Amino acid sequence: MTPRAVIIGPPGSGKSTVGPALATRLGLAFRDSDDDIVASAGKPITDIFAEEGEPAFRALEEEMVAKALAEHEGVLSLGGGAPITPGTRERLAGHTVIFLNVGMAAGVQRAGLSTARPLLAGVNPRATYKALLDARLPVYREVATFEIETDQLTADEVVEAAVIGLTEISKERA
Repeated sequence: MTPRAVIIGPPGSGKSTVGPALATRLGLAFRDSDDDIVASAGKPITDIFAEEGEPAFRALEEEMVAKALAEHEGVLSLGGGAPITPGTRERLAGHTVIFLNVGMAAGVQRAGLSTARPLLAGVNPRATYKALLDARLPVYREVATFEIETDQLTADEVVEAAVIGLTEISKERA
């Protein structure tokens, strides 16, 4: 069993919007690893960060991603930081991974810099977001099968680009 597509990207890239829409378009189920984490922990991600710290969150995230990659055949969306964990990067090898890329201006606007995103909370959220993008961009590209620039696209256009990319990948692998 393997997901048809795994969606990755920074906060504000559109994973939570594009993932379910892509799954619907493909006639598949959608799963979000962040939802799995919340269900497993019995509390919101912000509480896990506050009470247990980022290392504990990342360990749980890695476990939930591994489980989802093994169980889910539809479209799987990962939390923005999931690919930074070496074990998760290793597990993504061989999967079709779609990287939804977003520039800083669009990402900040879309993410809203809310406290619901623990890594963006703080004194200077814009600087934090930029640092996050700078650190994660090479990791996203390392694991991605293909990349979609989302800044100037609607969610429907991103879904269309994903469908085209998945079709091309299927042809290459056939």
